[in-house]
Amino acid sequence: MNPSHDAEISVLFVCHGNICRSTMAEFLMKRRVEELGLRDSFRIESAATSSEEIGSPVHPGTKRILNRLGIDCSAKRARKITREDYRNFDYIIGMDGRNKQNLLRFFGGDPEGKISLVMDYTPAPRDVLDPWYTGDFEATYRDLIYALNFLPEKLK
Repeated sequence: MNPSHDAEISVLFVCHGNICRSTMAEFLMKRRVEELGLRDSFRIESAATSSEEIGSPVHPGTKRILNRLGIDCSAKRARKITREDYRNFDYIIGMDGRNKQNLLRFFGGDPEGKISLVMDYTPAPRDVLDPWYTGDFEATYRDLIYALNFLPEKLK
């Protein structure tokens, strides 16, 4: 399942703007694989389906949670997905159904079955609500921590 890299599994988390959910997922997943002793087995990044926030720093709500956990995200800037991302990543993981629809449209389908949703890897598949609209970054954090209990093992 690892066509683009011999020694690592590549994961791209995606949401609408790449300043809230996908960024939180990226940094939490990096922490999780490090805790599991799998840091060298994974390449983890995040991106947006839209152009609205390109170049923007991490949203203060996400940054507050990551900082509380001792995770520095100060260098992270939002970026938009590219056509090359489909070739360069083994897994492209969205946060909600709209992200998945946008990914399928952008890539013109999913012939290699790389596109999924983060909560699909859990016993309770559902969307991760966007804290940009809900204001509830803690709920996003809880959803992502729950998903990351399952994700590294499922991607091996």
